[in-house]
Amino acid sequence: MNVLILAAGYATRLYPLTRTKAKPLLAVAGKPMIEWVLDNLTPVPEIETVYVVTNNKFAQDFQKWAEPYQLRSGKLRIKIINDGSTDDSDKLGAIGDINLVLLREDLARDDLIIVAGDNLFSEPLTEFAAHARSSEATLATYDVGNLEAIKKYSAITTDAEGIITSFEEKPAEPKSTLTGIALYYFSRHVVPLFTTYIAAGNNPDQPGRFIQWLYQRKQVKTYQIRGTWFDIGSKETLEEANLLFQQFVR
Repeated sequence: MNVLILAAGYATRLYPLTRTKAKPLLAVAGKPMIEWVLDNLTPVPEIETVYVVTNNKFAQDFQKWAEPYQLRSGKLRIKIINDGSTDDSDKLGAIGDINLVLLREDLARDDLIIVAGDNLFSEPLTEFAAHARSSEATLATYDVGNLEAIKKYSAITTDAEGIITSFEEKPAEPKSTLTGIALYYFSRHVVPLFTTYIAAGNNPDQPGRFIQWLYQRKQVKTYQIRGTWFDIGSKETLEEANLLFQQFVR
């Protein structure tokens, strides 16, 4: 099993903080966001290589970060992939970046966990990985607690076995408070479908669009994340995360 971390965005909503530093390298409670992600993935025993896809502007910064982190972790092999983009005008989009890495690194024959580099978790992701291994595809979900909050996210409904029955981005009239978050598992049988999706001319941006397309073709299971999850998209949420995640510093 490999891991792909999405870190190629330009995070313009966080300017000026992200003019000179990639969002996943910004510190939260004393360490880069991307380390919160990786520290919670490190206990998953099957992981072979972690691929970090980023842009041409920040590729060298990620390389400088990766070398000492690998030494400290003592386990993970990290490879930085430069998608060649230079700003928002020529970015590939998240699904485009996924497909680029799959083709360039020949990853279509292995199981894959995909996670956004700015998604913070307070607990290890071992149970997510163990649960997902029995599926063709699994989407991590989180209960945001109220119908007003879910309007900013995707709303998910599932059957009694946790299989997705509907998926709606930013619903005007949501029926569920369960949202899909940027943490996914795809078996080796599903991974090649990214290329099929792109070849059909579908939108290459938010990875949730691939789930919207996939659940109508394959069973997509869900796993509800417990503990604290944080999606950092603004200066306000960054400040909030800095305070909240102090309690999880080990």
